[in-house]
Amino acid sequence: MKIKCIIIDDEPLAIKVLLNYFKNFPDFEVVATFTTSLEALHYINKTTVEVVFLDIKMPIMTGFELIKLIEHDVKPRVVITTAYREFAAESYDLDVLDYLVKPIPIIRFIKCISKISTEISVKNNIKIEPFRVEPHIFIKVDKKMVKLIIDEILFIEGMKEYIKVVTNDKTYITHKSLSSLTDELPIDQFLRVHKSYCIALNKIKFIEGNRIQIQSFTIPIGRNYSKEVKNRILE
Repeated sequence: MKIKCIIIDDEPLAIKVLLNYFKNFPDFEVVATFTTSLEALHYINKTTVEVVFLDIKMPIMTGFELIKLIEHDVKPRVVITTAYREFAAESYDLDVLDYLVKPIPIIRFIKCISKISTEISVKNNIKIEPFRVEPHIFIKVDKKMVKLIIDEILFIEGMKEYIKVVTNDKTYITHKSLSSLTDELPIDQFLRVHKSYCIALNKIKFIEGNRIQIQSFTIPIGRNYSKEVKNRILE
């Protein structure tokens, strides 16, 4: 049995990030995605889905308004996905299952998936095999989607229209912005230290002046980033 989900978000990039995450969980199936609340509400009210991943700030009708208009006697469970932390209390008044703050780290998403699996397996008296997945992302390299284990990334360097991702044993070049890739990484594990560099915090060997040493690589700390970088690293 697959757990049927839909994603509702007016930002196509946010939908894309979740779809990439879902590729790691064969027990889950994203049956539809929507960028408008009204279209999504019509689909929900005529179809059975187990879980709705829902943004709050949507045009025409908010995510909270959508939840209140679902007509099923047994409503699907709702996972809020939003850039705003301040609506958490209000969301739980609507009995949401989880509240994910963008950018959503893969580790946080895995915990949400585990919560959904447990609840649905208990409710339906079925057994869903536990999943084991190393947190990772995909990047496009030479027309192939390459899987990168997050814990193996040392740092990312921006190079105009491309970025260089340096791992423990290999370097990858991909046509992507530094900011967009950084948004896919866990914010508690990675830190932007320069307009052209984002580093893995647990890979730092030492800091000397305005430079960070990671293995044999020396990474500059940008002047505008210096205070935040040193406070974060040395806290």
